[in-house]
Amino acid sequence: MPGSSKLYGYSGKILRVNLASKEVKIVKLERDLARAYLGGRGLNVARLYYEVPPGVDPLSPENKLFFGVGPVVGTGFPLGARLNVTAKSPQTGILGDSNVGGHFAPELKYAGFDQVVIEGRSDRPIYLYIHDEAVEFRDASGLWGMTVSKTYEAIRRELREPEVQIAAVGPAAENLVRFSGIFFNRSRPAARTGLGAVMASKNLKAVAVRGSGYVEVAKPELFEKIVEEIELEVFSHEQYWPRRVMGTSRILMAANRIGILPGKHFTEPEVPYAFNVSGEMLALKYNVKNRACFSCVVPCSRVFVVKRPGQAFIGEGPEYEALAGMTVRIGNSDLEKALKAVETVNELGMDVISVSEVISWAMELYSTGALSREDVGGLELEWGNMDTVMELLHDIAYRRGFGDVLADGVAAAAEKLGKGFEVAFHVKRLEMIQADPRGLKGYGLGFAVSTRGADHLRSEPFIELSDDPKIGLKMFGVSEATLRLGVRGKGRLVAYYENLCALVDSLGVCKNLAENMNILDYEKTARLIEAVTGMGLSPARVEMIGERIVNLERAYDVREGVRKRDDTLPRRFLREPLKVGGSAGHVIELDVMLEEYYDVRGWDKKTGVPTARKLEELDLVDVAEDLRRRGLIS
Repeated sequence: MPGSSKLYGYSGKILRVNLASKEVKIVKLERDLARAYLGGRGLNVARLYYEVPPGVDPLSPENKLFFGVGPVVGTGFPLGARLNVTAKSPQTGILGDSNVGGHFAPELKYAGFDQVVIEGRSDRPIYLYIHDEAVEFRDASGLWGMTVSKTYEAIRRELREPEVQIAAVGPAAENLVRFSGIFFNRSRPAARTGLGAVMASKNLKAVAVRGSGYVEVAKPELFEKIVEEIELEVFSHEQYWPRRVMGTSRILMAANRIGILPGKHFTEPEVPYAFNVSGEMLALKYNVKNRACFSCVVPCSRVFVVKRPGQAFIGEGPEYEALAGMTVRIGNSDLEKALKAVETVNELGMDVISVSEVISWAMELYSTGALSREDVGGLELEWGNMDTVMELLHDIAYRRGFGDVLADGVAAAAEKLGKGFEVAFHVKRLEMIQADPRGLKGYGLGFAVSTRGADHLRSEPFIELSDDPKIGLKMFGVSEATLRLGVRGKGRLVAYYENLCALVDSLGVCKNLAENMNILDYEKTARLIEAVTGMGLSPARVEMIGERIVNLERAYDVREGVRKRDDTLPRRFLREPLKVGGSAGHVIELDVMLEEYYDVRGWDKKTGVPTARKLEELDLVDVAEDLRRRGLIS
C-alpha cells in the first residue's frame, strides 16, 4: 500500500561486484536517491559523480561501470523497457553513458536488482552470471577473442538457459578501441562513448542475467488506466504504422527530402540514390518479420534476409544511424553491402556512428589528396569502396595498420596525423550523428551542449521536424522554436527536451515513443510515477528531477574540464552554407541559440558552468559545495 516502507516499482536492491577481490555485496536502494533521480540514467550519474573522482583513468580499475534500470521497467508498461550503462568515457574523458533496449533490463529487475555497480579488474577473463540475487564468477578464457554472437551462443550453451539475457563485448573492446560498445543479445548496442572498452579493461567479457521475480506497482488500477490511455494514443498516432514497419530507417528518405543527409562526409545533403538504400527499400525487399523490445506495442525492429548466392545472411535492423552511416556518409549506394558492413560492426562490437565518421573523414582527406595511398597503408579509400571498408572495419577492431590510427576516434586520429582537424566532425571528442545541423538547428544546439558529446539522444527535439509554428508558440511562446530552420526559442526547446529525455531514460522507457511521439509530457509522467511508485509528485517537481539529472551530468563534465569553449560545432556547420537541397543557404547560428540556452539553464554565460544558485535550487547543495571547494564556482 502507498505510504508503507515498500519501494513500489523497484526491486529495492543494488548489487555491488568487485572483480579484483571477487567480493559481492547486496545493499538496499536508498529511498532518497530513488526519489531524487528515479533510476536508470539518473541513478547511474549520481553514483558516477559521488564514487568516481575526477582525473581517474577511464581504463583503470578505479573507473566503475554502472548498469541501471528505472521503476517502470518490468511492469508491462507499453513503451518498452530500457537500461542505461554508465562510466567515465575512455573516448571523451567525460561522461560516458549509453542506453539500450531489448529484454535485458526487465530480466535484471526480475533477478532482484535496480542497479549493478562493477568495480576493480579481474586477474583473468571472466563473465558474471546473475540469477535471483546470486552471482557467479565464470571463466571466460575460452570466450576471449570471440565475436559478439559467438560469445552469446557459447554462454547460452554453457548455462543451458535459453532465456538468459546477455550483455557482451567483442574483439574491438578487448583491443581497447575507444568507441567499442557493449552488445545485448547480439545486436542491441549500448555503443556510444566507448563503454565496451571500459568493460573489457576489467577483463569482463559478459554479464548474463536470469530472474524469476516480479515488479509490484503501488496503484494497479491507476496504472492499468494509464496503460489503456497510452495504448490508445500510440495506436491512433500518425507515426504508429511508419515506425512499426520501418523503425527509424524511415528517416533516410525524409532527411533526403529536406536536405540534411551526411552524404560523403556532409558534402552532399541529398543524394540521387536515397530510395535504393532507404527504409522503404528494406521493407519492400529484405524485411521478413518485426521484433519488439520487452512489453513494447510498437515492434519497430526488423529481421532482414539477404539472399545473395553463396553470401546469404540474416540480421536485425538496421536503424537509421547505422543505415545512413554505412551508405550515404561513406558514399555507398549498395544496400546489401551496407547491411553486411553493419552486421560486421556489430559482430566486432563497435559504435557504428563513430565508425562511419572515422572512415568518411579518412575518405574525404583521401579524396582531396591530404592523405595518400601510402599514408593509409595501401588502402584504396575512394568513396563507396566497400571492399576497403570491410577490410578497414577489421583493421580498426584489431588495431592493425591504418585501422590503429582510427581506433581512438576522429579527434585522436587528427591529432596523430597532424591534419584534418577542421573536418573531424565531433563535439567533445564524440563523433556526430547522421544529420546535418545546418538544416536542423535545434538538433545542432543539442549536439553542442550534450553532456556526452555530439549526440541527438540527450535532447532529441524531434518536434522541430513538424515545422509547425503554432506548436512553438503554444509550448515555448516563440513560433520559431518548432521550425527546423528557425533560431529563436531553440534554447527553450532544447532545455525542455533535455529534461524530458533525462526523465524518460531514468524511468526506463523508449524515447522514440515517449518523447519523439510526444506520448509523455510532465503531467502524464507525474501520474505514471504515482501509479508505479506511489510517489505523489507535481508535474513541476517531475520536470525538476529531469533538470537535476542534466545539471548533475554537466557538473560532472565541468569537474573533468568542460567549459563554454567546448559547447561548439565543427567549422563546416558554422561557416559553410549548404549548397543544395531543402536547407540550401543555411549555416547554424550557434552563438545566438547558445546564449538563450544558458539563460534558460541558469548557467554562467562566460564559462558555461552551472551557478551555485541553480544547483542549490535543484537540491544539489553538496555538488555546489564540491565545485566551490575545487574553485570551479564562486
